[in-house]
Amino acid sequence: MNTTIKHLSKLNEKGNLIVLCTSEKDLTHSFSKEESTYIKSQFSLKTDLVHINRLHQHVFVLKVSDHKDQNIVKEKARISAFGVAKQLNSLKAKETSITGSVSSELLLAFGEGLALSNYQFLKYFSDKEERINSLKVIGIHGASAKEVSSISMVVDATCIARDLVNEPLSYLTAEQYSEDIKKLGKAKGFKVEVFNKSKIESLKMGGLLAVNLGSPNPPTFNIMEWKPANAVNKKPYVLVGKGVVYDTGGVSLKPTANSMDYMKCDMGGSATVVGAMSVISDAKLPIHIIGLVPATENRPGGNAYVPGDVITMHNGMTVEVLNTDAEGRMILADALSYARKYKPELVIDLATLTGAALRAIGDQGMISMGTADQSVQDELIESGYSTYERVVQFPFWDEYGEQIKSKIADIKNLGGPEAGMITAGKFLEHFTLDEKKNPAYPYIHLDIAGVAYHHSEKNYRGVEGSGVGVRLLFDFFSKKAKKK
Repeated sequence: MNTTIKHLSKLNEKGNLIVLCTSEKDLTHSFSKEESTYIKSQFSLKTDLVHINRLHQHVFVLKVSDHKDQNIVKEKARISAFGVAKQLNSLKAKETSITGSVSSELLLAFGEGLALSNYQFLKYFSDKEERINSLKVIGIHGASAKEVSSISMVVDATCIARDLVNEPLSYLTAEQYSEDIKKLGKAKGFKVEVFNKSKIESLKMGGLLAVNLGSPNPPTFNIMEWKPANAVNKKPYVLVGKGVVYDTGGVSLKPTANSMDYMKCDMGGSATVVGAMSVISDAKLPIHIIGLVPATENRPGGNAYVPGDVITMHNGMTVEVLNTDAEGRMILADALSYARKYKPELVIDLATLTGAALRAIGDQGMISMGTADQSVQDELIESGYSTYERVVQFPFWDEYGEQIKSKIADIKNLGGPEAGMITAGKFLEHFTLDEKKNPAYPYIHLDIAGVAYHHSEKNYRGVEGSGVGVRLLFDFFSKKAKKK
């Protein structure tokens, strides 16, 4: 993480300050008469952010939104923090403190937005020392030490996910990915087991092996586990992430401009799983949770799988391949089938799975669907609103499954031109069933294709890898831990 977030029991009045308020009447910080008049005049002009340069220190006063929905108020604070981060770095400020006569939730949201806005991925710049942001330390006054520590861990995990998405294939092969996961597990305290190609072959994970056929680099299957002695759930939660470290489309080569140059991001779902495992173990949440990441490239090599192939999957089902660029569902299917062995309480998968998801709701949220009870899906949606990593539930009607029926195999890996995000989900559903074709576990599928990667800077969410989903999952499972 680029930034240290610390709790302040006492405010440093002489350092740089960011003061949050609902109006000029709520300002508890000491301002001169001239400063107070200036702040009031700026607020009257609908300027919500006021900068006061005292030469020896910079003070920013933010008038927060008065919207009745506190989730929107928190999000506006995060977005405002993006602009403040830009100004602080342009001023070469090294530290700042956040305070104000607002709720601790709002102070924390602003601090979170400020730290995430300060994220940089500079690893491959030859002049990175000249590019590094000056802002290093953010202090939060007005929230508890526990709350500040939690936000710090969430930001750290989100940055870990961003780093992974931003790494190019020249570094992040499937095997290197496994090494990075093992290193992180050792640092954070969760267990890691990695299956190599021979083990994957012995488990008959036909989908993962098929996608990997065109690559000179072998696949891996990564298992992360956090199981504290005080876990409140008897059956584990399982997270599954699509780990396609680079996707050319395979033999069904991606045809359009700007469709392949950012495909290092196609492992964004797995990066979220890794980030979630990091913060859950870091925060020592009392839950038993497992993360599964099948990892490979999808290349059009000499031995690559091709349209027309029939693949036998981990659960014994056969899949007719119509398009090798529908590869994410092939590797997720094996992982979802493998997840049955844990008899889980809930399985959530995350994947940059379909362009249809992006076309449906753009970059404003992720799409969900599944077989889990509506109460569970509603809890995830609520966490989405709380973190503003919003979730839109789509129908999961059986009729959509008609599109993936095959004439020569059990199913095919591509539906029709309509509702592609749902037919992809219906494909995955087959691998969440038991031998009698009943649900083996409650299941939620999250398609994050529209929000995992940004081509241009998008406020505190950054540019390129966003780390989306880490904050969502931590909020969701934190509430699960308290609810039990």
